[in-house]
Amino acid sequence: MNARKYFTLIIAACFLAVACNTTPEKKATAKDSIPVNHTYGYDKNFLKENIIGAFELVSEDSVSRVLLSADYQGRVITSTADGDSGTSFGWLNYSLIGGDQKKKQFNPFGGEERLWLGPEGGQYSIFFKGGDSFNINHWQVPALIDTVTFNLDQFSRSSATFTKKAQLTNYSGNVFNINIERTINLLNKKDVAGKLQTTIPPNIKMVGYETVNKLTNIGNTDWTKGKGLLSIWLLGMFTPSPKTVVIIPFTPVTNARSFITDNYFGSIPAERLQVKDSVLYFTCDGKFRSKIGLSPTIAKPIAAGFDFEKNVLTIVIPQVHKDAPYVNSKWELQKEPYKGDVINSYNDGPLADGTQMGPFFEIESSSPAMELKKGETGEYRQTTCHLTGDYNSLKQIAQQLLGVNLDDIKK
Repeated sequence: MNARKYFTLIIAACFLAVACNTTPEKKATAKDSIPVNHTYGYDKNFLKENIIGAFELVSEDSVSRVLLSADYQGRVITSTADGDSGTSFGWLNYSLIGGDQKKKQFNPFGGEERLWLGPEGGQYSIFFKGGDSFNINHWQVPALIDTVTFNLDQFSRSSATFTKKAQLTNYSGNVFNINIERTINLLNKKDVAGKLQTTIPPNIKMVGYETVNKLTNIGNTDWTKGKGLLSIWLLGMFTPSPKTVVIIPFTPVTNARSFITDNYFGSIPAERLQVKDSVLYFTCDGKFRSKIGLSPTIAKPIAAGFDFEKNVLTIVIPQVHKDAPYVNSKWELQKEPYKGDVINSYNDGPLADGTQMGPFFEIESSSPAMELKKGETGEYRQTTCHLTGDYNSLKQIAQQLLGVNLDDIKK
């Protein structure tokens, strides 16, 4: 039996094991209309029909669930805190996933945490060929982080590990021979409470997971700043509502505003981006294309989003190293290629021609630039959790973790 058939049988068995006691929902196809308030069960059935390598991590009570895919580079596609009937937190591009054709430059399949590598722009970019202009016509997402299937090395009810060996060449012609290892661990309520250093009351439902991402230099030469470095970049695509706000606390240093980048796609209207005291508030309703970034100089290891329509608090816990170099992904030849962001947030919106990819919003984070000697491994961890339920309880959690009053934001 070849490896592909064996892998397919494993995934099928895994899905049967976790789904045998549930009532199947209507099978979804790319041609079906997608309900506005689609459930996790809907998304799961859609993916079962369209992706061979999709399977679940499931909590002991079968309520918290995380859907993964080896076909999509070990991506966390979506999750739920309330079983098949619960909200599906990840954004999915149904037409692309269910379609027959792949896009040439980039396939925005969606997913609430996908693995990318940086930098995107600059003289050490892995998204542009040497000598090309930094514009959308020359931009190319490496197949490794777009369409390549990863190996599923191990999985259980609560954990899975994916690996892939590859070679990348940057804009300056430097070659990287790499091995990627990515492990996703489903967290229980006690685990999440420990990560957040708070108490999660019984009237709050939650799902949480930690990803452990490793990059190993398997080439014959050391990676040095002078030839360019790589970073691990994690992007979470979530479903917005008209009342979704991203909330990012930061360290209130002198001239803190200068360490926040807000002009990636032009200026952001004041009513959509507010920086007060030591917290940034960014409207993420999927209606205005915009992006912000925080330097490690001011960033704290936390970023959040709150959906006032569904009472969902999403918390992302990245690792932040204030004194470390971070790759710069701006589309230009750079004077400071290691002065990049550690935390970003993106709000999708219509392009100039009226078309739109989403709508979705993103919370992103990056590892420091990895200066690895031959045989060395760099590691980057991130925790994502969704809390939903009683508004007053969520308000207390937000106050403790973020230092904000949700009532004030709501107004």
